Amino acid sequence: MPEPVHVEGKKSAGIMLYALSTCGWCKKTKALLNELGVEYDYIDVDQLEHNEREKIMEEVSRWNPSRSFPTIVINEERSIIGFKPDELRKVVEE
Repeated sequence: MPEPVHVEGKKSAGIMLYALSTCGWCKKTKALLNELGVEYDYIDVDQLEHNEREKIMEEVSRWNPSRSFPTIVINEERSIIGFKPDELRKVVEE
């Protein structure tokens, strides 16, 4: 499994973001997380080698059968699909 990029910030929920480097909604999600100042990890799936990408897409499928981006996994318990600023803010405030 490729190592996700770790972004330092204040501890909150365990946030794992699966993104594409070219996706506008993914960029907005990263910008929001940065603005909120929370710690999170991310992987730009389109930047991975073929076999690594397949492994990560299997992981994305567990949380989001439509395999769309961004897919945000919270505490390995639930996911947020797409750019949903209100839901993300709520998670961070919990």
